[in-house]
Amino acid sequence: MAKTKKEAAKKDAPKKSETEKVETEAVQTEEQDAPMLSVLAQYIKDSSFENPSAPESLRSDLSPPEISINIEIGRQMLEGGVAEVVLMFSAKAERDNKPVFLCELEYAGLFTFGNVPEEHLLPMIMIECPRLLFPFARQIMADMTQSGGYPPILLDPPDFAGMFRAEMMRRAAEQGEGAALN
Repeated sequence: MAKTKKEAAKKDAPKKSETEKVETEAVQTEEQDAPMLSVLAQYIKDSSFENPSAPESLRSDLSPPEISINIEIGRQMLEGGVAEVVLMFSAKAERDNKPVFLCELEYAGLFTFGNVPEEHLLPMIMIECPRLLFPFARQIMADMTQSGGYPPILLDPPDFAGMFRAEMMRRAAEQGEGAALN
């Protein structure tokens, strides 16, 4: 009886040594034990664009408005180990102390975690999750301002790790510990 191609290939294939088998199993075990972060959903929780001075504020002969941007991060743990992380953006534009536009966005994501030590969970929620959400929120902010008749706001990526460290130092100071975190 003729051998099938599969049988012939199996017979001709080089055999793995015991060392290769052990190394392969070790890599698979490391991958199974590696910390994991999964995005379950991303969504706009709230958005607003106010254009109180239009159409006068849209004239091309006017100087560009001064824009102040505020970014905050909110979080809450839900059932089943799911974390909701919310990026809150506020962009306020003024010209001669008069409001030009106000653009606000709350962009959220639902995340689950696997094999994350307890001491690393909060940094993952406050640093890595916002990093994943930011590009999408940035695009929405740019689209909203452009749809309002202005050049799109192109937000630079925030230093989420720095924001987290500052928040931890503020909390430590409030608790009277005063310990600087590294």
